[in-house]
Amino acid sequence: MSKLFKQSQVIASLVYTGSPSRQLFKQIRNVTSIFFILITLNACSMFQFGGTKTKPVEVVNIEERPPMFHPPLPMEMQMVNFDWEILTPDIMREYLQLVEEGKAPKQAYYALTTKDYENISNNMAEIKRYTRDILAIVEYYRSLDDEDEEEQ
Repeated sequence: MSKLFKQSQVIASLVYTGSPSRQLFKQIRNVTSIFFILITLNACSMFQFGGTKTKPVEVVNIEERPPMFHPPLPMEMQMVNFDWEILTPDIMREYLQLVEEGKAPKQAYYALTTKDYENISNNMAEIKRYTRDILAIVEYYRSLDDEDEEEQ
């Protein structure tokens, strides 16, 4: 490489002495300098120093189901007992007499027809059914996760 560089200097000196334009000489010198720098950088990249070769990358895919989230079960229903009082016409007359005397307890009474009572009963049965179904679904998903843990 030093031989080429010396030859380029000789050519550049001939161009410089024979040419009236100094700018042309500077341009040629810049172009040749860039040319030699590029050749030097490219030549260094062709050699492997140290003799080490890169190892091929091994790609391994591991397929696992993510752990299933188990929400906590809801707290059991805390039902409160209550008393039903059936007001017949006779009991209602006694109550109205006590109200007139001022001895009646201050209670509000609600009246339901037979159909309304049946509707309340059906609603309670529906709440129980829905709760039982939801708990069965939650138990099913928990059993799936338990089976996966046993396989591992």
